[in-house]
Amino acid sequence: MSTLSIWLLFLAIGLGTFTLRFLFIYLFGKIVMPEWLSRALRFVPAAALAALVFPALTHPAGHLDVSLNNFRLIAGLGGALVAWRTRNVLLTILVGMAVLWALEAVFGI
Repeated sequence: MSTLSIWLLFLAIGLGTFTLRFLFIYLFGKIVMPEWLSRALRFVPAAALAALVFPALTHPAGHLDVSLNNFRLIAGLGGALVAWRTRNVLLTILVGMAVLWALEAVFGI
């Protein structure tokens, strides 16, 4: 593939990505969505975050590990408990990291 072809490919992909995002933002206020769709879209950020975090907690070495040796899973559960009780994002992150660091310091990797 030539250098010109690669640059044209980058340009086409960039324009396509920009167009899709711009149209969504532009049309967002102009199209009236049904109420059920509007309610369903409220859960998209939480679902996307869960899809990113859950595999990192349950598959730290590339395979399913739900044992007590999985420090990330234990720290994630501790963070989830704090999030459930306090609804404080910063405290959730701090407690999750503190639990992970403490487990690694005490039991090693």
